[in-house]
Amino acid sequence: MNELLDDLLGYVQAVDPVLRTLLAGLFIFLETSVLVGLVVPGDTVVLVASTAVDTPLGYFSLVGIAIAGALGGASVGFAIGRFFGPRLRASRLGARIGEKNWRRAENFLDHRGGIAVFISRFLPVLHSLTPLVVGMSTLRYRTFMLWLAPACVIWSFAYVSVGSAAAEGYRSISGQLSSAAYFFVAAILGFWLLVYAVKRLLDRYVARFSDRVGDGDATTPED
Repeated sequence: MNELLDDLLGYVQAVDPVLRTLLAGLFIFLETSVLVGLVVPGDTVVLVASTAVDTPLGYFSLVGIAIAGALGGASVGFAIGRFFGPRLRASRLGARIGEKNWRRAENFLDHRGGIAVFISRFLPVLHSLTPLVVGMSTLRYRTFMLWLAPACVIWSFAYVSVGSAAAEGYRSISGQLSSAAYFFVAAILGFWLLVYAVKRLLDRYVARFSDRVGDGDATTPED
């Protein structure tokens, strides 16, 4: 098992660190701007890339690029929603996303405003749709960024920290413990289970508003 994990981690680490970091940022950018995240989750790419981090510079570079990619992609998503949102929603791609998902994002934003922007960063589908929906709403870009930025910071530090810590811990004991790979797998699995539990709780919160039509302006006292 250690040999297999060594090969996998070695493959990731063999990629040029600058290229690896930029690719992680690119996937994060794309998932919130052109809906790539509905197919290839950017958080998975960041977690994989973080297993190759072995210096403070590499750590903070990946965190910074992930934050910048998330905010940049969301900004493009906002612009797409502002200028092409209704047409995109009525298109074949919009139909494949599903009217239920559009309404869910729209109603949650309409009832919770900025709080919905913050929470959406941690939920699948919503984190890709919310920038588009915000662009179609009356919520200002500045307000959108003020709520999204801290969520992106929390998200980025969490994923990069867990991936890099798990890989570093594995490398430090793999030479002395033949079952070290299982500890790495347990750490990653434990993190995914925690993420899953948090997402379930947030999903239940979103469900309280997803079927309640608001007034259509996406501005609430929480803004």
